[in-house]
Amino acid sequence: MSKSERRQRTALLGSVRCYPEEKRQIQASAKAAGISTGEFLRRSALGRRIVAKGDTKQMNEILKLGGLQKHLYSEMQKQGMMTAELSKQFADTLAALQKTLMKFRAESLNNTED
Repeated sequence: MSKSERRQRTALLGSVRCYPEEKRQIQASAKAAGISTGEFLRRSALGRRIVAKGDTKQMNEILKLGGLQKHLYSEMQKQGMMTAELSKQFADTLAALQKTLMKFRAESLNNTED
């Protein structure tokens, strides 16, 4: 399909009036999602998903931390350095990472802005 045959956004919607605080909030939300303000408004109005890029990066970092913790736990067990107290600390840390990850996932599925 050539470029001239592709659907292009050519229809304009009129200006939307809002309070200055609302404008700042909308622009900040669009920036956090890594999309333009117009795209943010379009997705919001049509009920489409808006996933902030920062959230994805943070989720990946949490997953990395979990993997590193698992590796450290395995190495300590192999070398016989694991104690009951250390094992409990590892379990507590893993539970906190899982809780944080679930919170990110729930927020990205909820996808509502107040």
